[in-house]
Amino acid sequence: MSSPSVAPHLPLVAVCQVTSTPDKQQNLQACARLVREAARLGACLAFLPEAFDFIARNPEDTLGLSEPLDGHLLGEYSQLARECGLWLSLGGFHERGPDWEQSRKIFNCHVLLDSQGSVVATYRKTHLCDVEVPGQGPMRESSSTIPGPRLETPVSTPAGKLGLAVCYDMRFPELSLALAQAGAEILTYPSAFGSVTGPAHWEVLLRARAIETQCYVVAAAQCGRHHENRMSYGHSMVVDPWGTVVAQCSEGPGICLAHINLGYLHQLRRHLPVIQHRRPDLYSNLAQPSA
Repeated sequence: MSSPSVAPHLPLVAVCQVTSTPDKQQNLQACARLVREAARLGACLAFLPEAFDFIARNPEDTLGLSEPLDGHLLGEYSQLARECGLWLSLGGFHERGPDWEQSRKIFNCHVLLDSQGSVVATYRKTHLCDVEVPGQGPMRESSSTIPGPRLETPVSTPAGKLGLAVCYDMRFPELSLALAQAGAEILTYPSAFGSVTGPAHWEVLLRARAIETQCYVVAAAQCGRHHENRMSYGHSMVVDPWGTVVAQCSEGPGICLAHINLGYLHQLRRHLPVIQHRRPDLYSNLAQPSA
């Protein structure tokens, strides 16, 4: 069932691809340029990637550059949303919690702003990326980040019901299925995928999440060299509920645009009703293997 031709009245979303650095003001200017371009082109919702605010060189700098949700930086983005009249998915904000000075750790927080600049949802990343990938170097997100305590109910936006996640979360289909069961029509995975896992897994995982949930998947990504120790893969994309990549950025900073056709989504779910066919009564009942 291929994606249908697009009618001009369908909601338009913009996916912004950036190269964040340790310089927060430079990153804000780069993101603001893309958001203003998205608004000029008629998008109702713009997506920014994980770590849109900055990518620091080490955990100590990450902690020092972080801010609370009511700090200066989110105030700037709230003003930007109001100025442009569109919703913003801020895909991974380094959030200081109330006890950050004692814990010396922060949250990786996906913040959703409406067109008035108000915070309508926050999701704190639940799956932290502690991995050692050959050729890419070790990553210990838990050295500076606290895992979030819960998933967030999908939020109604001008483009559809949006389910919030962050990067490494895409490797856990239970999360995407839970969001779809809760009513999500769009899943978003703002990310900073590396140069080894990116070519191998990025598109495959995003298309899999779209097919199994019959949701649109929107993935804004970091790209290029952030500093001497870190690079990201890029290739931000939108995948439709059939698993077709309908929009994609190249390797550098920029935006890609896609229409969200909820009529097509619901038609596909009627023709291929996998959500109704799921058997959650069985999935947790497998006997544990004997020792």
